[in-house]
Amino acid sequence: MIARQIADAVNQDRLLESIDTLATFGARGDGGVDRPALGERDIEARRFLIDRARALGCSVHVDACANLFFRREGGAALAPVMTGSHIDTQPTGGKLDGCYGVLAGFEVLAALNDANARTRRPLEVAIWTNEEGTRFSPGAMGSSAFVEPSRMARYADVRDSERITLSAALDHHRRAFPGLPQRAQHEAAHAFVELHIEQGPQLEDAGVPLAVVNGIQGVRWYAFHVQGTAAHAGTTPMPLRRDAMTLAIALRQELDAIAHELGRADTRVTFGRWSIEPNSINTIPSAVSFTIDFRHPDASVLAAFDEHAHAIAQRHGARIEALFTHAPVAFDASVLACIDEACRALDARTLHLTSGAFHDAMYLATHCPSGMIFVPSIDGISHNPAEATDAGHLVLGARALAHCLTTLCND
Repeated sequence: MIARQIADAVNQDRLLESIDTLATFGARGDGGVDRPALGERDIEARRFLIDRARALGCSVHVDACANLFFRREGGAALAPVMTGSHIDTQPTGGKLDGCYGVLAGFEVLAALNDANARTRRPLEVAIWTNEEGTRFSPGAMGSSAFVEPSRMARYADVRDSERITLSAALDHHRRAFPGLPQRAQHEAAHAFVELHIEQGPQLEDAGVPLAVVNGIQGVRWYAFHVQGTAAHAGTTPMPLRRDAMTLAIALRQELDAIAHELGRADTRVTFGRWSIEPNSINTIPSAVSFTIDFRHPDASVLAAFDEHAHAIAQRHGARIEALFTHAPVAFDASVLACIDEACRALDARTLHLTSGAFHDAMYLATHCPSGMIFVPSIDGISHNPAEATDAGHLVLGARALAHCLTTLCND
């Protein structure tokens, strides 16, 4: 079977060397990587991958958000199968987050060449711009703009910490690669499969090497603002105080309780950012603001949390501010079945799980049938120089991807 042949052609040494090589662009002294989107280190890394893609016989195209597309032609004029991820990193990131999915896609291109195999459909490896969102906000900017090009009008004037606009960064990218042709806007891709490290502990805890990712949790971000009265810490009796911090803690406890009651085992709730005024050791706080990140795979649970959050804020006299919302994403059943088939063909045990983190596939799922594969993260660590995955798991993930992509390319 051709899919198994291509999976077996995945070359461990070539894959691992490519991961180490890409990590040199923006390498930190602690073993991590700092490669902001569309910065000089990112452009150098892109130049390296463009050269490599051309050496593999692929064409290279770009779009309005500087997403790059490396295309290996198929035997018929059909919609392509796509894979890929991102290569921008957190400021203290590791060498696998996003990059592994791109480089595994390159390894599939090389394996197809080694086997002298011609697929029916074209295969495209994509690099999506600014997935991390650490330079420009929001994250997943490239994949979301690819799916919905009208977003570019909103993104163009977004500025980074040095007040550089996305538009200016894109102009710099165009000057760095003046000869790249624009990707034509054709019909939706046939399918998209993203390979990624889990960034969590579930696979390692279960002793399982691969996950078939059913979907991505939905999220609600809110800020709560509580007002009190500043007063002297030593002279104001407790019954006469209006302490904004005491009020905020009571609000936080009620929100936490309802989040767990509604979401049960699938609840992910985080109170991540706190601001206190006047933030003085001997002054009763007059104002407290804090954020909540609530995630769940069930849209009805998210909707119920919305109602409770507003009611709880009103009961405590707090102001609630909606910051961000995204519905849960369910990946395509036929693509998930293809991933399952690939894992079985390789005798690899799997878990089916829902991603708690956002990925580019979240947006591609509205463009074409999509799915994801996870490999384990050692100690569940990511966004950290210590981010690591066992070499055998990295190779197995790439082999599963190769099997799945080859099958989809010959649909």
